[in-house]
Amino acid sequence: MRPTGIARRTRLRNPAAAAALSLAFLATAAPVVTAAATAPAAEAAQPAAGVLDPAALTEELDAVHAAGMYGAYASVRDGAAEWNGATGVADLATGRPTRPDMEHRVGSVTKSFTAVAVLQQSAAGRIRLDAPVGDYLPALVPGERGRLITVRMLMNHTSGIADYVPQAFPSLALGSTASLDEYRHRTVRPAMLIAWGLGAPQLFPPGTDWSYSNTNYVLLGELLRTVTGRDPEEVIAQDVIRRAGLRHTYFPGTDPLIRGPHAKLYENLHGLVDPRRDASEYSEYNMTMAGTAGALISTPQDLNTFYRTLLRGGLLPAAQLREMRTTTPVKDENGRVIAGYGLGIYTLDTPCGPAWGHDGSVWGGGTTALSSADGTRQFALGFNLTKYQRTDAEGRPVPHPVDAALDRLQAGALCGTGVLAPGTPSALPRAHPPLLPLVPPSLSSATAQRLR
Repeated sequence: MRPTGIARRTRLRNPAAAAALSLAFLATAAPVVTAAATAPAAEAAQPAAGVLDPAALTEELDAVHAAGMYGAYASVRDGAAEWNGATGVADLATGRPTRPDMEHRVGSVTKSFTAVAVLQQSAAGRIRLDAPVGDYLPALVPGERGRLITVRMLMNHTSGIADYVPQAFPSLALGSTASLDEYRHRTVRPAMLIAWGLGAPQLFPPGTDWSYSNTNYVLLGELLRTVTGRDPEEVIAQDVIRRAGLRHTYFPGTDPLIRGPHAKLYENLHGLVDPRRDASEYSEYNMTMAGTAGALISTPQDLNTFYRTLLRGGLLPAAQLREMRTTTPVKDENGRVIAGYGLGIYTLDTPCGPAWGHDGSVWGGGTTALSSADGTRQFALGFNLTKYQRTDAEGRPVPHPVDAALDRLQAGALCGTGVLAPGTPSALPRAHPPLLPLVPPSLSSATAQRLR
């Protein structure tokens, strides 16, 4: 099938920035930092659980659209109270509006689901977190690497294995989207993704630093296949998705379509695409290029249900949940800790205390899902325009009004509306590394870009 909805001759105008863009898929090129196991963030200070203000949340969500986001849909929970909202358009051509329950490609939020499935197998005694991955996957990770890299290192991104995206979409390093357009309907086997990642130079000795890599989570999928004898996506569907009671969350397999009501997704690539278009539409593509690292489709409501069930102990025994929430520090280029990455989940500070969750992105679509430590207060968001910021001379994204609006929405959802007033600097951590192909802002709109 030929790619649709995008000119195949699209070219990036800044090859240097394009090279930076090509380094990751559902992740960013966060600088390597020293890895050290740390305790989970203090849970005494929880995001405040106040009465939801539907009018204020609606206003803050609408402000995201007014700032330049095409469309967004969100769900906020505080105990039994729930607010669902939508803003903007789902289809630029028709003007079709968004709706709160739209199905959406959630990218690296998938990693939390994969990690839960691995930890369930660990609880059953089939996987040892500190065992060499070569004990389980000797053909995929042979030799010294297989002996030195543990399962835990895959889960917390301290393995030193490179991301496979530069090999999967090689034209991006040349300032062209040709490979993205050409390959978006191809089926890619996990073994090929893993071979691309392992074929790149090792980033650092295993366990000594931190660097986000989708290859890690494709390997974890193959680990599930080995210990269960089943397809890993089926394992996650049965043991995680169905157990959590989710009704609109699924792996699409090789189907390039989203089954339910959904928005079209638009990729701007920081204004580097052909200037005749604001953005290219990337709604349909074969997500085998992400698999257990980032292929899931879900809704904001299902994501809130998943993380509430997880954080309240409904998916893992207490010992495995503690392992999941034991984190490695993630630092910005100035050495400041901006988040803690656990086993498929991370924590970051908000104006009212630490929150837990994950975010993700695909071409044209971004997702954020964050909860208080006990799952009481929750926020999940999907949006359909990515990399809308322009970049500076060094290829770093310049803050955009959408960033500030997303920060205010997130702070209001987790801590109470009005925490960040319009026009005031964000109280959330900020770090603007070079953005990469499938990485839009979420979390603090910028901090998350280190974590995908």
